[in-house]
Amino acid sequence: MALTLGLAACSGGGSETPGGGATTGGGEAAPTTVKIGFMGDLTGSNAGIVIPPRNGAKLAIDQYNATNPKVKIEMVEYDSQADATKAVGLAQQAIKTDKIVALIGPAFSGESAQVAPVLEEAKIPSVSASATNAALAQNGWKFWHRVLPNDAVQGPGIADFIAGAAAAKNVFVIDDKSEYGKPLADAVRAQLKAKGVTVTDDSLDPAESDFSSVVNKVAAGKPDAIFFGGYYAAAGPLLKQLRDKGVKDAKFFSGDGSLDKGLVEGAGAANAEGALVGCPCYVATPDVTDEKVKKFATDYKAAYSADPAIYATEGFDAATVFIEAIKAGKVTAEDINTFISTVDFAGVSKQVKFEANGEVVAKDIYMYQIKGGNITLLGKASEAKLG
Repeated sequence: MALTLGLAACSGGGSETPGGGATTGGGEAAPTTVKIGFMGDLTGSNAGIVIPPRNGAKLAIDQYNATNPKVKIEMVEYDSQADATKAVGLAQQAIKTDKIVALIGPAFSGESAQVAPVLEEAKIPSVSASATNAALAQNGWKFWHRVLPNDAVQGPGIADFIAGAAAAKNVFVIDDKSEYGKPLADAVRAQLKAKGVTVTDDSLDPAESDFSSVVNKVAAGKPDAIFFGGYYAAAGPLLKQLRDKGVKDAKFFSGDGSLDKGLVEGAGAANAEGALVGCPCYVATPDVTDEKVKKFATDYKAAYSADPAIYATEGFDAATVFIEAIKAGKVTAEDINTFISTVDFAGVSKQVKFEANGEVVAKDIYMYQIKGGNITLLGKASEAKLG
């Protein structure tokens, strides 16, 4: 995609509000406010995965602003509705019109693949709290980062749990053909095969409502377990149709795209009971004991009248990366990006430190299970056991 957008002129991006006294590296007066964007599907069919990290990011920024710092942060939201074309247009607006100095997001992998080159040309740093496609880190981008492990870590972690703790010998693996779901499912397939597990493959179109073609194949194959690579908007109906078809005993697994109560709503509570979801995320569930995480959960619930859900802690940590840069006096996009390479702090979700390619150093994958209609944490995939 040709990007003759004239973005280089915006590479310093920032608020036009003049500051008093202090100067930037270029000699200009330092701003009293800078703009940081948040981009993701805020109103679409999978918004349940994006609203929690948006809330987490906003909580971090609101808490920072409440300290009355010299440079405040304005968070500007961009609702991509998971449409990559729309996301690119929003990125151009964010850079050229709004003059953001950084972006939290994009939330999903498909839009990230399209938006990152735009941000790269404009020299605007980004930190995603939820995009997991492994290939995103293989483009040589210098301004792109994510605060969670990728699918090349998530897929094998889930597969090891399926073959180990779940003791499955025959697994049916389904993907939604998306830039997120298929690579994740492929990673699960490869690891299961390496473990000696029999694997049957198929795909579905999440835009459809009738998955009977796939469901009939699963029923005929009588697997021990099923893995779905895709989002909860399709995972819920798929699980319902599987259970309605009589596939009752096979354990149902999915990845982070399904870690939302929308899975329960789409499948029905009885059908969803016992479903297992792996995620490179640490959800602040009511049973957590870590004091920092408990405080985050309390603050989050006070702010949003809801318990923190998937990627809320990662959203908080992604925003904190930029907050730490601004606290250190870095107020231009390029200075912030340079600072990110030095980041190393104990976040809510994990120790936050980045590799040279923008990947986070921490690699833990967690397993969650639906119990009584609620998402419960089993523990790290490498240690968790089925109840």
